[in-house]
Amino acid sequence: MSHLKKIELDARELEHPIPLERAMKALRELDNENYFYMIHRKNPIPLLDLASEQNLQVLNREDTQGDWHILICRNPDINLSELLRV
Repeated sequence: MSHLKKIELDARELEHPIPLERAMKALRELDNENYFYMIHRKNPIPLLDLASEQNLQVLNREDTQGDWHILICRNPDINLSELLRV
């Protein structure tokens, strides 16, 4: 699925509540042809809960530097593991 559009947010330097606000905007833009990729210094539990409530597919992983990589999409056919950069 190389035709997918990535909506990316590096939130490692952003202060609360800016990461959640920007992520929520990105989730509203999701369709079957794109996905959201966020890098954050914390595991954003409220965002993950909101995405799950909307029946979105979610993958989150912590890398060796302690940063969290969060991928969210609407399309159930997208394999988020293949898009992970950890």
